[in-house]
Order: sequence, then C-alpha cells, then structure tokens
Amino acid sequence: MDKLTAYSVKLKKVVEIKDPELITMKNGRQAVRGVAAEDPSSKVFRILGKDDVEAAKKLIG
Repeated sequence: MDKLTAYSVKLKKVVEIKDPELITMKNGRQAVRGVAAEDPSSKVFRILGKDDVEAAKKLIG
C-alpha cells in the first residue's frame, strides 16, 4: 500500500483519500475515513484488513 485509496460511489471509481483519519468502528475493526481528492464533496470510507492497519498508520503519520 503506497497511498490510501477507496472506491467512491458518487464518482464510480477508485480515488485517493485526502485528509485521511484512522477510526475504530463499533465492532472493533479499523477503517480510514476522508474525502476524495478529486471531489471534496465526496466522502469515502475504507475498511482495513489486519495487515493493512500498520501500513495505513505509517501513511497517515
């Protein structure tokens, strides 16, 4: 994972996540929430697997 991406339903394509935020859902799983870099009015959300959590933390900072 070299950059954080997510599928945007509104744009119907995979976009890069701008201003990513690592969150924990109610069931304890980690996810990344942010806005699409191409369209700031589109919110995107990506649920992370166990292996992706550490890589996402490094990319977010």
